[in-house]
Amino acid sequence: MQPSEMVMNPKQVFLSVLIFGVAGLLLFMYLQVWIEEQHTGWEPVNYLQPIPRIMTREQIRGHITNQNLKFHITEDPKGKKENLLLNSERPMRVLTKTSHSQGEDRVLGKTTGPPTIKLIAKHQGTRTVFKKFSEMKWPLDIHPLNKSLIKDNKWKETDVAQEKRRSFLQESCKKYGGVSRPQSHLFHMVSRIYVEDKHKILYCEVPKAGCSNWKRILMVLSGLASSAYNISHDAVHYGKHLKKLDSFDLKGIYTRLNTYTKAVFVRDPMERLVSAFRDKFEHPNSYYHPVFGKAIIKKYRPNACEEALNNGSGVKFKEFVHYLLDSHRPVGMDIHWEKVSKLCYPCLINYDFVGKFETLEEDANYFLQLIGAPKELKFPNFKDRHSSDERTNAQVVRQYLKDLTRAERQLIYDFYDLDYLIFNYTTPFL
Repeated sequence: MQPSEMVMNPKQVFLSVLIFGVAGLLLFMYLQVWIEEQHTGWEPVNYLQPIPRIMTREQIRGHITNQNLKFHITEDPKGKKENLLLNSERPMRVLTKTSHSQGEDRVLGKTTGPPTIKLIAKHQGTRTVFKKFSEMKWPLDIHPLNKSLIKDNKWKETDVAQEKRRSFLQESCKKYGGVSRPQSHLFHMVSRIYVEDKHKILYCEVPKAGCSNWKRILMVLSGLASSAYNISHDAVHYGKHLKKLDSFDLKGIYTRLNTYTKAVFVRDPMERLVSAFRDKFEHPNSYYHPVFGKAIIKKYRPNACEEALNNGSGVKFKEFVHYLLDSHRPVGMDIHWEKVSKLCYPCLINYDFVGKFETLEEDANYFLQLIGAPKELKFPNFKDRHSSDERTNAQVVRQYLKDLTRAERQLIYDFYDLDYLIFNYTTPFL
């Protein structure tokens, strides 16, 4: 064959380039899908995808906002129910995967989901399961509290206050919540809810609103301990003896949401914020100082000394507020100062009981009567840590707010705007 005969004409060249181009594109698309599947595993259908974060007051009142939330399933706590809870020594921490936003509640490691969830996830019918769940009635109906166990008239005023709170929350959610369907991963939405199957209780944990003592109560109710007063702080927070709602499969979650008594205890947002700051930054802390403290000082303190940059201790309240209000935070949010509306989703999950930190003992003991707890069981009134410190109250809060400008105080209120609205807290003096 002569060299002149080997030269392809323009038409052949075009067809060859087109064929190779299409083949290359298909190969690229295949590889991209394969890489994404290897990285992300699987995910639920679109109705569970998070919506963008919205920061203005007007938009907050439009609907509950959610940050981009990763799908998360925790494993059922296993092992024997031993009275090692009564030992004051630090128990072994169960490692789970988390972000900084989990704070002391969890530490870095690896999490695996229950076998049932794994099988559902791998099965091709996964999307059908989630589609059926999305078609269920949402939000869940509020059920009247069972008051048949209440024989004492001394709870009459507490009961009246409770009914008012529930009605106010429901009406406020209709007015300001603006959400008719879940906008976040279901398993994330229930990840802060503790389960006590014996008395059929769901308790949503709100840090800095009596959660440590509430978890002690749940341990006693479930038979893990004989007294709430003998359970150490580490056993409460690191023991992993209590089950969370996200450890169940979809049917287990929905059944419990519909049939168990759901409780949430809240606190004035500004008071809760100051309490969290005092607890995490004004006392030695092996997690919050190096993780949050160093990042806060580095970004918000001009000419910070080398020692502060190295250990993260000595964060000032004003610096902490700058971090809180920064849309580009150097480190993520944390459950101890996250909004209740994003911890417990009270406009999607209709809680049967709404307690308040300001009347904690009265509300808690009334709730224990409602669920048929042993008569001798009373809500503990001791301070979980730093017992010598004055409790954070309105007077203490005012001292901290003095360091802020009026604009900064207003921005904090705006940040917690929805919590103030739906739980009927008085607007603070700004």
